[in-house]
Amino acid sequence: MKCIATCAVMLGVASQVSSHYIFNSITTGGVANPTFTYIRKVYTNSPVLKLDSTDLRCNVGNTVAGNTTTGSVKAGSSVTFGTDTPVYHDGPVSVYMAKAPTTAEAFDGSGDVWFKILDIGPKFPGGTWDLRAKYTFNIPSCIPNGEYLLRIQSLAIHNPGSTPQWYISCAQLAVTGGGTKDLGPKVAIPGAFKATDPGYTVNIYNNFNSYIVPGPAVATC
Repeated sequence: MKCIATCAVMLGVASQVSSHYIFNSITTGGVANPTFTYIRKVYTNSPVLKLDSTDLRCNVGNTVAGNTTTGSVKAGSSVTFGTDTPVYHDGPVSVYMAKAPTTAEAFDGSGDVWFKILDIGPKFPGGTWDLRAKYTFNIPSCIPNGEYLLRIQSLAIHNPGSTPQWYISCAQLAVTGGGTKDLGPKVAIPGAFKATDPGYTVNIYNNFNSYIVPGPAVATC
């Protein structure tokens, strides 16, 4: 019986680990690039848990580019982030951008520089989440040319009463054919998310009838 109980616990832990995921691929210009091409490498599928950590920007240790190269995309074009395992945990998916002062490779993402270009929240009635292996969206057509960090986050709020989990990756992209609009509002990460945000503290299993995705409003052209 002792062995059975121990094995059950181990299987539970293994199931939790296997359900984690990494945004490890990006499709640009219609080309599905190899794993971690243009994406700062994420070495573990464990989530970021601290709201005051710089790991919230581009995941653990990714305030610098390492060996990541920078890809090229046209403003207004379609981009797809893909995962190693389909997003499994309930919660919103959001995409942010931040323009680098010089190059994306040299940019650590600090300061009030991040603007949001996409929120994928739940659908009501029912409060169902859009959980997938790929998320496709367009780069805003009006943003200025230059190099950017493109950041995707999955906020897992599937376990009320426990610390929500952040699954994050950043791609480095040079935008061409853009416009002149300085999109906002801009926020700092960390700093954009609070422990008191309704979308952070909500119990999705009890009277779940509405939801506000944490962070700023989505910027539009």
